[in-house]
Amino acid sequence: MITQNLHMHSTWDDGKCSVEEMILASKAAGLSSVGISVHAPMIFGTDWACPREKLGAYQQEVREMKEKYKEAIDVYLGMEWDVLSDIDLEPYDYVIGSAHCIPVPMRLPENCPAELAAMFHTNYPSVDESAEATERMLSGCFGGDADATAEAYFAQLERVADEPRAQIVGHFDLLTKFDETHRFFNENSPRYEATARRAMEKLVKAGKIFEVNTGAISRGYRTTPYPSVKWLKLLHEMGGKVTVSADAHHMSGVTCAFDLAEKMINEAGFNEIWVLEGKEFIPIKI
Repeated sequence: MITQNLHMHSTWDDGKCSVEEMILASKAAGLSSVGISVHAPMIFGTDWACPREKLGAYQQEVREMKEKYKEAIDVYLGMEWDVLSDIDLEPYDYVIGSAHCIPVPMRLPENCPAELAAMFHTNYPSVDESAEATERMLSGCFGGDADATAEAYFAQLERVADEPRAQIVGHFDLLTKFDETHRFFNENSPRYEATARRAMEKLVKAGKIFEVNTGAISRGYRTTPYPSVKWLKLLHEMGGKVTVSADAHHMSGVTCAFDLAEKMINEAGFNEIWVLEGKEFIPIKI
């Protein structure tokens, strides 16, 4: 039985419930330890990340809850850091490294004067906003080239390997969040496979732990976790490590589809997951 979830959000960012509500729901669901995480503020404005000026208050509340419930459940202070964030990661017990957006330079008119070109800025389309936003990103930013989109995304994600404080890789193939039926991407295309494999190899070499993420199930976007068994099998072949998270944004989803995630992990060849115990990640048998 999986008894830890290190990926959950609260009202400090785009979550729907308070830190305390998420902790109490986790305890009621049978978890023995839980991590509260927030989306890191980005280098551009967003409406889904924790504001930079509120990070201190977030840290304080989680530490207060850690003390309040220390006899009932272990509580960890977490951060879901994005490669497009520049915050200090030292205060946190653990860090999830993710890529939510792709930097795309705005297209300039032909023969655009230099002084006008300086006024153009980079766009940062989100890869997990909605199916409609994914379609707009593909057509508007990449000319409908799904493989080019995947190459840009995985190039971002593999930068998590260069951040030593990020122990966990968040939702490896997040760009398929709204694509369970493969409407947008072909994971079997040679270009897609090559770029995803390259990112996975770099992240495995850096010793990162890959989460099997069930968050899109609880929100009705998918019926299965990601990464798929296809990528989990490749990860196993590479000697990679896995953990399980619910990426919960509401207290109703703190252990969503953990039984299904465990089944997928076993099918891919894994017989252990990595969990945080104190200050270290350790493997436990499943």
